[in-house]
Amino acid sequence: MSTDRRIGGPADESRDKPPNRRADLPLEGRLLGVDVGDKRIGLALSDPSQTLAQPLTTLTRRAGRRFPMQRLKEHLDAHHPVGVVVGLPLSPDGAEDERAARVRATGALIAEKTGLPVGYWDERMTTGRAIGAVKELRGSTRGRKGDVDQLAATVLLQLFLDSRRQ
Repeated sequence: MSTDRRIGGPADESRDKPPNRRADLPLEGRLLGVDVGDKRIGLALSDPSQTLAQPLTTLTRRAGRRFPMQRLKEHLDAHHPVGVVVGLPLSPDGAEDERAARVRATGALIAEKTGLPVGYWDERMTTGRAIGAVKELRGSTRGRKGDVDQLAATVLLQLFLDSRRQ
């Protein structure tokens, strides 16, 4: 059995871990929030004190293509985060399904390729909040899917940051 030190336990038992992992990430320095979707990946970045999250960018991938790791690494090189928070898509009852397993695999890939610690956070309702924010600010989400993905990553990361101060 292999051990994935980045998420705090045996790699093949990662689905048994709670989705909201706080202890494995550094308490100081920038964190990168990642909202993984099939077509777009929203990115957000915290400030060095881990108080405030802000939208960074949206990466795109074509259907059936691999995760755009090189583009992600460019942002990591530019902003030097000390850890990554990946949004975990859970079902309404909190269970993990195939989609959550794919996202966990992406998180494991990010950890492997970057050497950064990766934590997971329940992303239920983050996209809904992001859509609401876009509509409130700009009136329509039409043509703004990238904005929604960035904001979903921002909401996800901010919820994670806020949980650490409780």
